[in-house]
Amino acid sequence: MTEKELRAIFSENVRKRRKKLRWSQAFLAKKVGVTTNFVNDLEAKRKWASPATMVRLANAFGIEVYELIRPPALFPDNPDSILKNYTDEIHAAIEQTCAAYLEKKIAAVSTGR
Repeated sequence: MTEKELRAIFSENVRKRRKKLRWSQAFLAKKVGVTTNFVNDLEAKRKWASPATMVRLANAFGIEVYELIRPPALFPDNPDSILKNYTDEIHAAIEQTCAAYLEKKIAAVSTGR
């Protein structure tokens, strides 16, 4: 991952969190102790937040700091979206693996191993 990609993820996460809470940029800026222009620049990828500002942003959102820089595709906000990607083929493969494991264990118990 490049710094540019990290900034894009950070910017998108700040914007999405703010909008999810239905906060204006001015409201978030006041809660964090920065200017509205700074929040706008963060969301537009023109500025980068200091570690202290990241902590204040996370605290304002009620989340951990790492959540501001996590790629959304790897950790969706909605756990149900993970289940949508859980295909029937994967489910069948898991069932087959479990069945084979149980057969092996049953055979071991029957033979006294």
